[in-house]
Amino acid sequence: MEFVTLNTGAKMPLESFGVFQVPDPKECEDSVYSAIKVGYRLIDTAQAYMNEEAVGKAVARAIADGLTSREELFITTKVWVSNMKNEDAAYESIKVSLAKLGLDYVNLILLHQPMGDYFAAYRGAVKAYREGLVKAVGVSNFYPAILANLCENVDVIPAVNQVELHPFFAQEEALKVMKEYGVAPQAWGPFAEGKHGIFTDPELTAIGQKYGKSAAQVVLRWNVQRGVSVLPKSVHVDRMEQNFDIWDFTLTADDMAVISAKDKGHSEIVDHSSVEFVKFINGLKV
Repeated sequence: MEFVTLNTGAKMPLESFGVFQVPDPKECEDSVYSAIKVGYRLIDTAQAYMNEEAVGKAVARAIADGLTSREELFITTKVWVSNMKNEDAAYESIKVSLAKLGLDYVNLILLHQPMGDYFAAYRGAVKAYREGLVKAVGVSNFYPAILANLCENVDVIPAVNQVELHPFFAQEEALKVMKEYGVAPQAWGPFAEGKHGIFTDPELTAIGQKYGKSAAQVVLRWNVQRGVSVLPKSVHVDRMEQNFDIWDFTLTADDMAVISAKDKGHSEIVDHSSVEFVKFINGLKV
């Protein structure tokens, strides 16, 4: 495993295990336990995923079985928009998340979307940070101008910004803005949710063949070599193992350029500028 040093001084693994769209409690618990057994130490969940309890059970089970320790684990969860109405609502929701996870603290709390009263919610997250309930505060889906506005108006700069990052949406400008403010980038959807034939792309496959790796491993490696923490997800142990096996090869500058050239300059997964999307997100309660 390789790590990125956050602006708090903490080290965050460059690869994590995500549990988005794993709502079944038993499947989620078993998947997280298996991921920890494989070697993952960063587990990423969220209030909106409705599986914090299952993650907590898996973590407790893994620690009890001697697979890891709490100190070795980096646990992330996220405040949902319906809990971002004011400072107190965000702060109290973090305490609820801790109770569901069965933890005294999480390593990172993120505001899930730049919606609701995200400045007030950020103050609530910072309050939790100053009380030791969270070890770092960050954001998710904060695109460059929104992130810059936040950073220009807060005392605690976000440690992480989790956004969509993959070869077809490379977001180089967003990475530059994050670097300027000392915010570590983290990639959700590093496989583009399977779009654009990413797993069978001829160029990605050819690059992988040089190293005895799959196209999936190549795109994960491309991101981590850009300093981006990646969040692949799978409920299948063999794929967890394959996704984790990216630390024994290095892409060349030419390889990196070929992959980066696939950038389409926009998302084909979600349009955060859509009014209907904003209404939809604001209507979801957790």
